[in-house]
Amino acid sequence: MTERTFSAGFRYRHRNPYHERLAAFAPVVLRDHEAEAHRGRWNRDVFGREAPLLVEIGSGYGRFMLEFCGQNPHVNFVGIDYKFKRSFNLAKRIARSGLPNIRFLRARGERIDFQFGEGEVDRIFYFFPDPWPKKRHHKKRPFGAPFLAKARRVLSPSGDLLVKTDHDGLMEWMLEAVAESGLFTAELVSRDLRREHPGHFLCSFTTKFEDIFLAQGTPIKGLVLRAARGGADGA
Repeated sequence: MTERTFSAGFRYRHRNPYHERLAAFAPVVLRDHEAEAHRGRWNRDVFGREAPLLVEIGSGYGRFMLEFCGQNPHVNFVGIDYKFKRSFNLAKRIARSGLPNIRFLRARGERIDFQFGEGEVDRIFYFFPDPWPKKRHHKKRPFGAPFLAKARRVLSPSGDLLVKTDHDGLMEWMLEAVAESGLFTAELVSRDLRREHPGHFLCSFTTKFEDIFLAQGTPIKGLVLRAARGGADGA
C-alpha cells in the first residue's frame, strides 16, 4: 500500500462498470470520495440519530455485518470494501435486508481519517486482511504505522480495534507494529481464539473466510486493541 493512498491528494481512478451500477443503491451505498463529505457528521447527517458508530474495514461478503446489525439495531454501522463485484453483490444483500442501521462504502479503508472525524468512531473491526506473505510485499500490508495512526485518530477515547487473522506471520508483524506505534494497548492477544477464549465476542460468529480456515484446522488469531491515551496525534 503506497503512502499516496493516505494523502489528501489521492483520487480514485477506475473504469469498472460496477461503479455505475452501485449508484442504484444510494444513499445506503457510497462510492469513492462520497463518504468523505460526511466526515465528522455520520450520526447526525447520515443515520439521523445518536448511536455507537462502528466501522468494519474489509466487509467482504458481508456475513458479519448483516448478522451483527440485525442483532444490534441500536448501533450505526459502516462497512467498507474495495472489490467492485463483491461490493455490488453485497449491496444487493443489504438492500434486501432492509436494515436501516447499515451504510456501505465502496472505498479504500486505509482512508478512514478522511472518511471519519477525530474521535467519531467507537469501534473498528478488521477481519482477515490480506496477509501479503512474501517479504517483498510486506509494504502492502495495510496494518502498519500510517494506518494505526489514522485508526487511533478516528477512535473515541475509549474506542477499540478488533482484529482476526489466520496468518501467523501477519499476527507477529501486527504485534510489532502496535508495539512500535505506542498508540494502542493490547487487551487481548490470542494465537488460538477458540481454544483460549471460547466465550469471547470474537468467537461468537464466523466470516466466510474464517469457515474455510477452521475447516482446514487453522487456529484463528485475535487482537483487541484499546486506544492509548494521548496518542491521537501519532500520524
